[in-house]
Amino acid sequence: MQHERVITEFIIHEFLPDVGADDLDADYDLLTGGVIDSLGLLKVIAWLEDRFGICADEVDLDPDSFRSVQAINAFVERSLSRPAGVS
Repeated sequence: MQHERVITEFIIHEFLPDVGADDLDADYDLLTGGVIDSLGLLKVIAWLEDRFGICADEVDLDPDSFRSVQAINAFVERSLSRPAGVS
């Protein structure tokens, strides 16, 4: 829950510029809904690395972790609470 707002704003800015932040449900399936494709997923991962200091080489990049804003938020929280070097 802690990072949902900033994640939502990024998703809207990058992938849904005509949608308001309050119009994107946190549990909306971004992959099935066609909002994020494989290239978009790479963009999200790169942003997470830059914004939150998450090293993609050290975490499990299961596509389900990027399915919704809630899922991305849970991924960020898990990644930030993991000791460095543990995947």
